[in-house]
Amino acid sequence: MVFPLGLCVSLKVMQTLPTYSQAEKPTVAPVRSEMDLSVVIVNYNVREFLEQALRSVERAATGLDVEVFVVDNNSADGSVEMVQEKFAGVTLIANDANVGFGKANNQAIRQARGKYLLILNPDTIVQENTFRRLIRFMEQHPEAGAAGCRILNPDGSFAPESRRAFPTPVVAFYRVVGLSRLFPRSRVFGRYNMTYLPEDEEAEVDALSGSCMLVRRTALRFSRDEALQMAAQGIDPGLLPEAESGRGAGGFDEDFFMYGEDLDWCFRIQEAGWKIFYTPETEIIHYKGESTKKGELRYVRLFYGAMLHFIEKHFHNRYSRLFALAMRLAILMRAGITVAGNVYKRLLPLLFDFLLVYGVAVLIGWVRSAEAGTGLSGLFFVTVAPAYALSTVTGITLSGGYRYARRRRIQPVLIGTGLGLLLVAAISFFFKDIAFSRAIVLFTFPMAALVLIFRRLAVRVNSNVPRRAVVVGRAPEAERLHERVLRNARPPFELVGFVSPANHGPRVTSTGLRRIGVIRQLRDIVRLQGINEVIFATGALPNTLVFKSIRQLYDLPLQFKMLAGSGSRIIGKAAVEDLTFPSLIEAEEAIGELRRASSRRAFEIVIALGGIFAHPVVSLAARITRNPWLNGLARYTRKMPQVLVGRLSLVGYTDRDDGSVAEEYDLRPAVFSVAEAASTGSDARLERPSVYWFYARNQSAALDWDILIKSLKREATERRR
Repeated sequence: MVFPLGLCVSLKVMQTLPTYSQAEKPTVAPVRSEMDLSVVIVNYNVREFLEQALRSVERAATGLDVEVFVVDNNSADGSVEMVQEKFAGVTLIANDANVGFGKANNQAIRQARGKYLLILNPDTIVQENTFRRLIRFMEQHPEAGAAGCRILNPDGSFAPESRRAFPTPVVAFYRVVGLSRLFPRSRVFGRYNMTYLPEDEEAEVDALSGSCMLVRRTALRFSRDEALQMAAQGIDPGLLPEAESGRGAGGFDEDFFMYGEDLDWCFRIQEAGWKIFYTPETEIIHYKGESTKKGELRYVRLFYGAMLHFIEKHFHNRYSRLFALAMRLAILMRAGITVAGNVYKRLLPLLFDFLLVYGVAVLIGWVRSAEAGTGLSGLFFVTVAPAYALSTVTGITLSGGYRYARRRRIQPVLIGTGLGLLLVAAISFFFKDIAFSRAIVLFTFPMAALVLIFRRLAVRVNSNVPRRAVVVGRAPEAERLHERVLRNARPPFELVGFVSPANHGPRVTSTGLRRIGVIRQLRDIVRLQGINEVIFATGALPNTLVFKSIRQLYDLPLQFKMLAGSGSRIIGKAAVEDLTFPSLIEAEEAIGELRRASSRRAFEIVIALGGIFAHPVVSLAARITRNPWLNGLARYTRKMPQVLVGRLSLVGYTDRDDGSVAEEYDLRPAVFSVAEAASTGSDARLERPSVYWFYARNQSAALDWDILIKSLKREATERRR
């Protein structure tokens, strides 16, 4: 593997390559020595994915003369610093603005010296043989201007964008209205992604995905006929000055800011007489969609707008304006469907809360009227109950309770139910016809608040069901990951064990993690152990072996993730999980703004009231049944009056942990101890100062609820003993 010495950092936006339609000739460039391959990666805020991609590129470049370019479009996640620190052999172009995918690629293409150019996404992983096999394919097919390989999704399934047809108006229409998805095997409707072809069949195609496309540099400068004539005369077109070019495909069209530029490029390569091929001889993994979310309206506008721009650019002389208008209407229809879907998703929690509050109001009204011996008026169902529910939902909305980051917080619920109480009380005061029992109005407030709070806590508990994971790699990598998991107060998964490449080495790591098999047994291990996630320690495994394993397991309900070289970051489809746990000194500096005291106090009051009402029932049941767990529960509920008056916190520390809690954490003696709740299972190795740091930094009503439930489970386990 050969990389250019030194690190070239350019903050200047480079002049782009001319397209085939540009009349102005570029300046004469000096003759450059040719390399085997130039890899071009455009990055935008996907640092962890970029690092993983560059590691795989290093392996795939072994035995080849390769140069690597990273063009960063003003990322704010430290991508530039990471490349400078860890990949000194990479030529880095750091833009001070997001100039778009096409323009950024052109910046690197103008500097490239490779006989072939590989356009590669940063959220990809290539196999060790990918470069050699793609280059060999191009050498065997001199008529090929570009070639692409099989692309896999993170779950190991085949990505249909591996090969595509041009979006002619008919093909684009089938795509927009969804017929291509309904009839993927049809040669008529399935043209866009050529889903009617087997994925393991080599084929000449219209276009490839810009996530991994190998292009012959000669095709950008000369037409196919020109290249053949020069070859017949013994002239190497790859070493000719750039000034001799201009009739080839040129660079990317920078009018395509995002999406569509790869289709346009392939179209112009074919216009220059070259062919485009798909080969299944090698494959890559593409964690697509990390920088964009395809459910968003912006994606619809960019994607289908690029499709329409492509049609207008290349087919404007072939189709009528009426057809173009029909395409615009279809795009607007698709955008409307997306907007409607997004609105439905946003309104669903509001509708659910409305029905819950409405149901609570009706239930309390029915119970109260039954006690009084009077029937519940029909007017109640269309005035008081819906008014209470609507005002509650309005209050939660105004306080931000339905925003993604606040959807499980308790304070908006109390604000909303309080607003409902005030509004209904005011309405009943002014309108005597709907002035029902005040007890109904008053009791609806706490009951509705409790129902809405427990709904949010239940969602939190259900989302925290432990995931069972296995790490595939050698003992040192497994040990490093296990150590991180043990030191994390709320690990994202339970690490069951590790699977090694071969049946040798230590069977148990120093952290206590067991080897549960070898890679050839991985499928059976996943099924028998109930594994949800497979984490590959790629630093110690050949990427070819990782790909093979994923292909063998892709039909199982699994998530595949990659352990980055540092041993603390795990790359998955939806996110990068950071298991790094700072020291106490670092944590004290990083705490920043803590949870609001008013929000914490509101949650404590609600739980304390529930505990006070439940204490007589729990105590009586404990005396009758002599159940040790109920005795323990009664011990907790007995302390709830102290929580209500503020003498104790609901969650905090006990006397034995007083020295483990920094003053900056603003924690107090409490009924439930954070450290004791975290002292069971794999969490038993946690250092108490670290546990309290984590709670101080991440405290919320949902976390308090987790600690409460965990403490009760711990109490039950100890009482049974």
